Amino acid sequence: MTISTTARTEQPMASPAALSVPGETGGPARRRLDLLADRGSLVELGSGARHRVSAFNMQSRRPAGDGVVTALARVDQRPVALFAQDSTVLGGSLGETHAAKIVRIMEWAGRSRMPVVGLVDSGGARIQEGVGALDGYGAIFRANVRHSGRVPQISVILGPCAGGAAYSPALTDIVIMRRDNAHMFLTGPAVVKAVTREDVSAAELGGSAVHSRRSGTVHLVADDDVEALSMVAQVLSYLPSSCWDDLPLAVPALPQDMPEIPSNHRVAYDVRRVVRGIVDRDSFLELQSAFARNLVTGFARLNGCPVGVVANQPSVLAGTLDLRSSEKGARFVRLCDAFGLPLITFVDTPGFLPGTAQEEGGAIRRGAKLLYAFAEATVPRLTVVLRKAFGGAYIVMNSRSLGADAVLAWPGAELAVMGAEGAVDIIHRRDLAQEPHRRDELIDGYRAQAMSAELSAERMSVDEIVRPEQTRSLLVGALDALRGARRPTFRHDNLPQ
Repeated sequence: MTISTTARTEQPMASPAALSVPGETGGPARRRLDLLADRGSLVELGSGARHRVSAFNMQSRRPAGDGVVTALARVDQRPVALFAQDSTVLGGSLGETHAAKIVRIMEWAGRSRMPVVGLVDSGGARIQEGVGALDGYGAIFRANVRHSGRVPQISVILGPCAGGAAYSPALTDIVIMRRDNAHMFLTGPAVVKAVTREDVSAAELGGSAVHSRRSGTVHLVADDDVEALSMVAQVLSYLPSSCWDDLPLAVPALPQDMPEIPSNHRVAYDVRRVVRGIVDRDSFLELQSAFARNLVTGFARLNGCPVGVVANQPSVLAGTLDLRSSEKGARFVRLCDAFGLPLITFVDTPGFLPGTAQEEGGAIRRGAKLLYAFAEATVPRLTVVLRKAFGGAYIVMNSRSLGADAVLAWPGAELAVMGAEGAVDIIHRRDLAQEPHRRDELIDGYRAQAMSAELSAERMSVDEIVRPEQTRSLLVGALDALRGARRPTFRHDNLPQ
């Protein structure tokens, strides 16, 4: 057992080569853990472990630690389990002993009910160990699944993460990736070129831009190691140590100024400004900000209490739901429910994105994932209809019928099967054929008879119509009243979507 006394913010990160200790695991891996952990709290376990392979002359290369540092520590005074792969030792490759160390520290996390954070920087499976290396990955994946929804799991990609190794981060709750010199893929550029004739670089195949914008695998992107490790601490500040623990509370802070949003429902605006006008100042941490941008998800605090935020984004695709945003929202809702974060939903959507590409891509199946996630959730759930909520998207976005604890609507909000223009074209098609000049009159009539928030309030689909400036205080009051509804317990896993 090794105890480190290095300060958490002592010095800027040096290059891995400059930090390496020839022949032994430590170097950049231990340095990274020292930067993440509170001063003097790092307790290394398994520092003397070595592989037992003799094939391919491996008996001459048996570094202590076997290319991975595993440790217990504190981050902002909270216990965490940590592992950090060391690419300067055997390329950070994973063999039987390497995997056993990771699984053991994960078992510590599960038994002690603490988060586990993995710093990934590995060349992949240790080829010399054959199926033993593959079994090692399988054991890690099984541990990921066994602890899913029980303790928070965070992966930080700081270098290569290739082959089967990429599945472990995808099984964890939050993935943070360094912007440059880090990549994640199942098959590397050489194999891709041999099989498909595509000539791509590692960055083009699995860099941070790919996974933050297109695949949606990565939640946060950092400019360097120091920022990535700072993001780990920030994410942990919103999550309990386990599903059985209370949420970490902070000092309440007043929000930013509430913006005015356009009264014309066809005019776009940035919903994140509304979110920041309601939650505690500087508390909103958006996740997957470059992926499926028509739906905004992230952590925030409301009167000091961590919450999950889900919001339609009118400035992208008019706030419609589509294939990718449905899956993005579903996984985030399940994450929040698994760890007891109340959900605040801001609705401004004209419905699901239409088209053959959406239907063929599984709009029904994928939209059902978001519907299921909200309907399954047991945490306090509050919804605010900002301007419009139409069709199936109205139902899916945490409606009263799906079990929302309270639904608020701003003045002028509309809730209906579809927009007034489309509805009038269907209901009054014969009248319009004879009197097309009456279209505006009929649209106004439909709005008054079928769409207003007041009508929804009459039938209790909306609990209260509130002014924007009242929204925060009512949400705070509702969450306070629902405090007894949050019972820390195991609810479900956080199945990848």
